[in-house]
Amino acid sequence: MKRSARHRNMSGIFFYSHQKEVFSRRSIRKRTGMKKIYLAYFLIIMLSACGGKSSDTVSLSGEIKGLGNDTLYIYGADEMYDRMDTLPVENGKFAKTLSPDTLVAAWLLFSDGSRYPFFMDKGDKIHIKGSAAELNSMEITGNPHNEELTAFRKELKGLGKPSEKVLEEKAGKFINEHHSSLASIYLLDKYFAQKEKPDYTLIKQLTEHMTGELKDRPYIDGLLDRIQEEEKAATGKTAAYFRLPNAEGKQITRSNFKDQYLLIHFWASWDTVSRDSNAVYRRIYRKEQKNKKFALLGISLDLNKDNWKKAIETDTLKWEQACDLSGWESGVVKQLAIRTLPANVLLSPSGRIEGKNLSEAAERHRRTREERKRKEEGDRERKEKETITFLSVITKP
Repeated sequence: MKRSARHRNMSGIFFYSHQKEVFSRRSIRKRTGMKKIYLAYFLIIMLSACGGKSSDTVSLSGEIKGLGNDTLYIYGADEMYDRMDTLPVENGKFAKTLSPDTLVAAWLLFSDGSRYPFFMDKGDKIHIKGSAAELNSMEITGNPHNEELTAFRKELKGLGKPSEKVLEEKAGKFINEHHSSLASIYLLDKYFAQKEKPDYTLIKQLTEHMTGELKDRPYIDGLLDRIQEEEKAATGKTAAYFRLPNAEGKQITRSNFKDQYLLIHFWASWDTVSRDSNAVYRRIYRKEQKNKKFALLGISLDLNKDNWKKAIETDTLKWEQACDLSGWESGVVKQLAIRTLPANVLLSPSGRIEGKNLSEAAERHRRTREERKRKEEGDRERKEKETITFLSVITKP
């Protein structure tokens, strides 16, 4: 059936209109889709800017009133931030961009040698506020670690002049309540690990509650290793076997001092304090050189044999001296957990550790106690012999 020209024209108009409508709907959908994509992209950017750390750097700024123009230094508390940065100060104000790889502990070092801890991570905006008159009391913001330590210091400041016991109690309470804070590591070191005679049992208890992230930190890892070494070398433990060459090359061991109390003195030719302490051991040697129950042994942490031998001669060290030229890496230094110079360790004839870092007075008191003990034992043995003799006489038939 043939369609009329009018019908064909109407069909063409309908088709064109339909196609135009289809194309129009497609265009609208396309534009709408593009708008949605742009909107989503825009929202992602906004959320990144507002809700997360968008920078790989740290913005550090601050003002310390009264500091004037100066240069401060920033360095890491451990190998996690193994660098040093300069921080110029103008009229007490400063600003710096830093680039830590992760969350790190660092020190702000002042020109007078004092230092102050702070913590930083990528994207942080750290602000420091304080006074040159109180460099030990700063207000630091920018992340929870800094703010927690700032709050703790403010609490201590409100106590006036608290005793050492109160400080330890406050620090211990903070550590137990802040298991994941870097401030806890700082307080653990300051109030417990740095003591002259640390309570390692207490330190272990405080670290037990810390998160795995804190325990994996180089400081805690090293501290726990140190505690293990200290426990092995504690008073009452038996000293490990050691073997070191003396100045003539002869090997010296603990068995060289059989049946004697042995006082081992750790020193080094390069350490002025331990060189001064040699005068104390010269006095002990003069007093005890005829005592067959007592001996002295000097162990040097020198790395240079000539320097060591020259110091022996200069300081007139007439008792046995030994050194393996390994410094702090010497086996006996690690076995007896020697941390500072000068140091000493007293061993009994059986090798038992009787004491560590004894003073001259303490050593004199110990010798007095030993002499009194030997006298009492001698008196008891004599009385026992007299009693036996008396009994044998009166019971003789």
